[in-house]
Amino acid sequence: MTQFSFLAPEFPDLLGLAQKAEVAALSDPRGACFWARLTLETALRWLFKRDPALRTPWQENLAALIAEPSLSQLADPAIVAKARFIKDQGNRAVHDVGKPITPQDAAATVRELFHVCYWIARTYTTVAKPDPGLRFDVARLEHTLTITASTVAQIQKLRDDHAAAARSLREAEEARAASDEGRKALEAELALLRAEVAATRAANQAVRDPHDYDEAATRDAFVDLLLAEAGWPMTQPRDREFPVQGMPNDKGEGFVDYVLWGDDGKPLALIEAKRTRKDSRIGQQQAKLYADCLERMYGQRPVIFTTNGYEHWVWDDQMYPPRRIAGFLKKDELVLLMQRRATRKALDGVSVDNAIAGRFYQQRAIRSVGEAFERDCQRKALLVMATGSGKTRTVIALIDQMLRANWVRRVLFLADRVALVKQAHNAFKAHLPSAASANLLQRHDPTKNDHMGARVLLSTYPTMMGLIDEVKGGQKLFGPGHFDLIVIDEAHRSVYRKYRAIFDYFDSLLVGLTATPRDEIDRDTYSLFELERGVPTDSYDLEDAVADGFLVPPRSISVPLKFQRDGIDYDSLSDEEKAEWDALEWDEDGTIPDRVEAADLNKWLFNKDTVDKVLEHLMVNGIKVAGGDRLGKTIIFAKNSRHAQFITERFDANYPHMKGEFARLIDYSIPYAQTLIDDFSEAEKSPHIAVSVDMLDTGIDVPEVVNLVFFKIVRSKTKFWQMIGRGTRTCKDLFGPGEDKDEFLIFDFCQNLEFFKENPTVNDVPVGRPLGERLFATRVDLIGTLQDAGQYEELLASVKARLQDEVAGMNLENFVVRHYRRSVEKFQVPDSWKSLDLDARLTLSDEVAGLPSAFDDGALAAKQFDLLVLNAQLFLLRGDAAFAQLQRRLVAFASALERLSNVPTVAREMPLILDMQTEDFWRDLTVDGLDDIRRRLRGLADLIEPRQRKIVITDFEDELGPTAPVDLPEMGSGVDKARFKLKARRFVAEHKDHISLLKLRRGEALTKTDLAELERMMIATGVADAEVLTEVKANLGLGTFLRSLTGFDRAAAKEHFGRFVAENCLSASQNTFLEMVIDALCENGMIDPGLFYESPFTDLDEMGIAGLFQPEQTAEIIRIVEEVNRSAAA
Repeated sequence: MTQFSFLAPEFPDLLGLAQKAEVAALSDPRGACFWARLTLETALRWLFKRDPALRTPWQENLAALIAEPSLSQLADPAIVAKARFIKDQGNRAVHDVGKPITPQDAAATVRELFHVCYWIARTYTTVAKPDPGLRFDVARLEHTLTITASTVAQIQKLRDDHAAAARSLREAEEARAASDEGRKALEAELALLRAEVAATRAANQAVRDPHDYDEAATRDAFVDLLLAEAGWPMTQPRDREFPVQGMPNDKGEGFVDYVLWGDDGKPLALIEAKRTRKDSRIGQQQAKLYADCLERMYGQRPVIFTTNGYEHWVWDDQMYPPRRIAGFLKKDELVLLMQRRATRKALDGVSVDNAIAGRFYQQRAIRSVGEAFERDCQRKALLVMATGSGKTRTVIALIDQMLRANWVRRVLFLADRVALVKQAHNAFKAHLPSAASANLLQRHDPTKNDHMGARVLLSTYPTMMGLIDEVKGGQKLFGPGHFDLIVIDEAHRSVYRKYRAIFDYFDSLLVGLTATPRDEIDRDTYSLFELERGVPTDSYDLEDAVADGFLVPPRSISVPLKFQRDGIDYDSLSDEEKAEWDALEWDEDGTIPDRVEAADLNKWLFNKDTVDKVLEHLMVNGIKVAGGDRLGKTIIFAKNSRHAQFITERFDANYPHMKGEFARLIDYSIPYAQTLIDDFSEAEKSPHIAVSVDMLDTGIDVPEVVNLVFFKIVRSKTKFWQMIGRGTRTCKDLFGPGEDKDEFLIFDFCQNLEFFKENPTVNDVPVGRPLGERLFATRVDLIGTLQDAGQYEELLASVKARLQDEVAGMNLENFVVRHYRRSVEKFQVPDSWKSLDLDARLTLSDEVAGLPSAFDDGALAAKQFDLLVLNAQLFLLRGDAAFAQLQRRLVAFASALERLSNVPTVAREMPLILDMQTEDFWRDLTVDGLDDIRRRLRGLADLIEPRQRKIVITDFEDELGPTAPVDLPEMGSGVDKARFKLKARRFVAEHKDHISLLKLRRGEALTKTDLAELERMMIATGVADAEVLTEVKANLGLGTFLRSLTGFDRAAAKEHFGRFVAENCLSASQNTFLEMVIDALCENGMIDPGLFYESPFTDLDEMGIAGLFQPEQTAEIIRIVEEVNRSAAA
């Protein structure tokens, strides 16, 4: 007898479909899942048609019906979760060709259908309710030999036949409704039916429902679904409740909830499942004991997972402490993890490819990451490296090392722009051709861009967000363990705010790259990488890179423009210009202003002479190439797209012989803008001036750039440094053979240099929370304030209901929501909103606010108006003086609507709109009155179009003041020192055969005469003046400084150590140590003996020199080194 017999009295159609699912469960699992899904869809369509509490979604497919917030309000979240499970299994039945559906899958699906059908029968019956003690018994399912397993094609035909039949019924109903008489009859029937159904539901829900909906089974089903997503069928008896011996209890035995087995019959992982109301981590000790038992039985220690259906934790206690994970690892990922226990090499024993990243700071950064991952068992690292210092090459070399050490197999590289992904992909193909890479933004091509087989995948953040939920063959395309390493290019707070869900989802090592100076990185970014603020894994700042000659220094020049700084005042114009001012059409009302503020310049007023003077100053004073005949590559940072267009128009007007190719607008408004960037990146190709709005601020690598023009105000320190980074890259032979780029110019027309110099500790404006998140949090705040007030009960209930609707629309299958599933499910239950204490409100604000929801909150303008009114309500309740400012904004809003009185929807609300503009209206206004304004006018907000200022073009004479050099903020005179060092390096190269420099390189003592001669030569050649040399002599000494540039002759170094080597029988490690000392002397000219106790010298022995040599030998080596160091001083 069927277990769905309770449907017979009033739901015979559902009974017929459910029976088909029940009968087929063990014999035709795929067919059973299809029939279960069809039963569910039929039931929900019945509900949505008849129950007035349910709102029909804009799409009427099953997924949309389940996601409709009104369903979650009506039914317990457990019922909705069961419905989702049935829908997913039914989708597998129709679409998953290569993945079998097991009898266990089908039995679980039919069990969940049983509970959904019970709820429907219990809620909507007009006769006796079904027995609350009914239980679904899997043992009663029968294997029927007369039923054969369905194929996907057969299931798809069943689906199509059913859809055709349903379509015929709809068409018949539509035909009946075609006439007025038929339509009215149908509407009357439906209204009567809906009223009856609503009354029946209300009566049935008034009685407590004691039925056990078996939430533990639903949890197990969800765990099974996660396992299926990871490719684990769990079809064998040994997969569940596996018995083990050796547990510390009376019987010495235990039963492991789940065991994931390898093809060799050994356990790869175990899963310990706990009740949903308990923290899954309480099962970690029990799971560890199970792992001990399995290891004794099979000689292989499994990975440990614990779960309660909401949170999942993984613990590979051979390598890392427990950590939260979004799901379970696939078999190949666990097999690889097992193999790595034996085959993974120590990173400090694997060389870094110098051909990819050979600079000392790149090697140091890679070693620092290795130490963080290996020695400190950390899983996240942050590298701060100045723009142009080779961040991408550094991380490519790191990936190469980790691939060879068997630390990683698959890598994800994320950037925030398409152009940066393309640029990074080209770098991977050039520097790491042995590891296949693919750009996920481009079409999959098995031969050129293989998404499936590539070792390195590159993507933007939004693209990856969209791919995470993709399923293929019943498995997640990208499971939590798919990537071993994720690299974030330009890690900063917007990444933290918008895309942290990606890093919460993937269980991988994480490396962040940023050019933002370490002290400017916000704490959110350090939090993402679990680092102390201000202490990245490794850093190499711009000043260091310039001092070491790897980047070129800027020469920063402030260029004062009168209008740009002071605005345009009518009284200061000439008589001729005043006449032009008076003749201008300033706006539609004919108003003539007395002045134009500086902020309005290049916003709606564009002055020809201002732009002309900027361009003339650039063309005359900018760095030239091609023998001085052509301005070098230049970026002009414009205020907006219209400003950038105006600049290019004025350039073409002033330099028509350039034929419109020399200066081009490059921003997001230009189709095929990437082709312009590609052309700009080629040294001899036009354009040579790129006028950019945001698009070239970050990430574009053009070493030939020698001029940067700041024609807009910048107040973000992070962005300011990124923009400066466009010019820091070195470029060999830029001015001819042997004439390299040694500096670049910054022309600042907007006082940015002065601003950051006067405000060295200014912080970036915090990244704002998305509007939807702010609305949610503000409503939660309003709930708390209303509860404290103890009145406005109707408004309080309304705000709660509005938030509950939004939470009800949150899809638990979405990977972002899934991370907070416990909290979302809790607040999808209506009872949880009855009284929201502080903890509940904090949970809503911190965890639930901002999660994606199917709830439709209207247009952007309506939501912005909501936020305005909600804040006004809060200020009014709290007696905050800021309410007056919001009142003015609401009055202005009403005034803007009054101008639209010819629109019927506005005309209907005109009495309210006019009242809002009177003082009496606001005198006794309450928060209820404000809510009335919000509800009645929010739908009109979208009608108000922002008033665009008329574009005004003028040609008043501007004034260019005297230019002034300004030290870059945070660097001060450091840039000048770096520039001096570059000049000194060139001086040393040009005079390398001078006797005094030869003596320096050979370690021969310098006389005072030698130093005096070197000082004279440096002043004579313009390398330095007397003041700079005095500072050098006071700090290091001139000889010591020059030795750091000349290095030390290798033959001379070996001669110094010759006697020591001859008198001691050195081991291989000791010889290697001495070679490292000699290498350091040759490269740097001298070495501090204190470094002998640090890396890389400690790579040979953890005690450094003291661990390799006897005390007397150590003392002798240090004596020799100090002797070499002293030889540089007179």
